[in-house]
Amino acid sequence: MIKNEDNPNSPFSILHSPFIKEGALFVADAHYPHHGDEFLRLLRALDSEELTAPQLFLMGDIFDLLFGCGEYIVSFSREAVEILQRISQRMEIHYFEGNHDFCLGRFFPQMTVYPRGKQPVAMRLGESKVMLSHGDRYDVGLGYELYSFLLRQCRAMCLLLPWEKRLIDPRIRALRKKKICRDFKGFGRKVDRILSHYPPEAEWVIEGHFHQGKILGRYVSLPSLACQKELGVVRKGRIEFVPLDAMID
Repeated sequence: MIKNEDNPNSPFSILHSPFIKEGALFVADAHYPHHGDEFLRLLRALDSEELTAPQLFLMGDIFDLLFGCGEYIVSFSREAVEILQRISQRMEIHYFEGNHDFCLGRFFPQMTVYPRGKQPVAMRLGESKVMLSHGDRYDVGLGYELYSFLLRQCRAMCLLLPWEKRLIDPRIRALRKKKICRDFKGFGRKVDRILSHYPPEAEWVIEGHFHQGKILGRYVSLPSLACQKELGVVRKGRIEFVPLDAMID
């Protein structure tokens, strides 16, 4: 048990925080399959054990659109889903749902899946206290909160299955055309507002969502696998950003 005498309500004082292991991989915002095949390349390397890691952290928006209701939506990413299902039987995988991939417990029963409402999650990285989230939890506005709530009503979504192709196809066409890589002007101010929601004893806050690949103070904005073609790797108790091409052929 991680104790914090100064703040008994801290998430670090009430959770048996899991440990992030040396060599763990962090993947964020791959937006597969519409924005490159890097994620599939990574999965194939893990599946063949060309690349090995003790843990895999999927930090949301891994798929450009995937939700756990119906089979038609899986048809766009079937190989990646099947490899994930296979490697999750022998590898520790933590999946932080994003705003493009949600209600995933049905697809990935062997993983630890964190819906948006269960984020952020407290963990340990070496001696450091860490909190992890996809990145769309704080400083988002009331409209986004309502949108997020409605989007993740899994049972209600299943009622729409008779019209799934008619509803999904236009969204898929729009996502294929969407430009997702940009420099976030004023990102430092955004980070300050996000950090105001986190407890001060969180020595590192690790998020994706913004496609930036920057470390600002204690805030780690993970690179987008689709944009920067990089992932996070834990080395000597810290996260380094490493190009995918440097890890696999």
